[in-house]
Amino acid sequence: MESETVEKYLDFYTETQGLLPEKLEEYREDFNQKNFLTRQQLYELAFESSTRSAYHVKKNSKERCKKVTSNLFKIDDDFSQIALIEALKGFKAPTASVVLTVKDPNRHAVVDTRVWASLERLGYLEGRKETFTADDYVKMIKPIREIADSTGFSPEQIGYALFAMDVDKREGTLH
Repeated sequence: MESETVEKYLDFYTETQGLLPEKLEEYREDFNQKNFLTRQQLYELAFESSTRSAYHVKKNSKERCKKVTSNLFKIDDDFSQIALIEALKGFKAPTASVVLTVKDPNRHAVVDTRVWASLERLGYLEGRKETFTADDYVKMIKPIREIADSTGFSPEQIGYALFAMDVDKREGTLH
C-alpha cells in the first residue's frame, strides 16, 4: 500500500460510517495521564464502536474496569493486551482494539471485518472473517504496522484507511 493510497483513503474515511478518530482523541490524554479508563469511558468507547454490545460494559464493576485498563500499561504483548480487555463484558477483539488505539495510536489500530477484508485484498491475510479473537488481532496488526512503517503513517491511520478502502471496493453486502 503506497502513501498516496493511504492519503486517498484517509480523505475518503470522512465519508464513511466509521468511528470518528476525534472521538478517540477525546479519551487519549486522560487515559495516558491517569493510566486507566472508567467504566463510563469504556461504555462510551464501546458505544462508538459497537452499539449492540455496549450495554454489556455496564455489567462490569467500576473497580474491575479501572484495574483491567490500568494493567494494560504493564503489558507489552499485543495478544495479552487484547485478551485482558476481552475479559471485560462487552468487549471482543474489535471493540478491544478501540481501547488499545486510544492508549497508543502509534502501535495499535481499530480493526474489524472491513480492515480484515482490505488486508486480504492486499494479500496480507487469507480467508474471510466475521468474528475476531485476540489471535486475529495479532495477525492483523503485524501487516498494519508494516504498512505504517513503509508509508510514514501511524497504525491508527492505516486502520482507518483500510476500513475506507473496503467501503470503496466491496461489492455486495458486508456479511
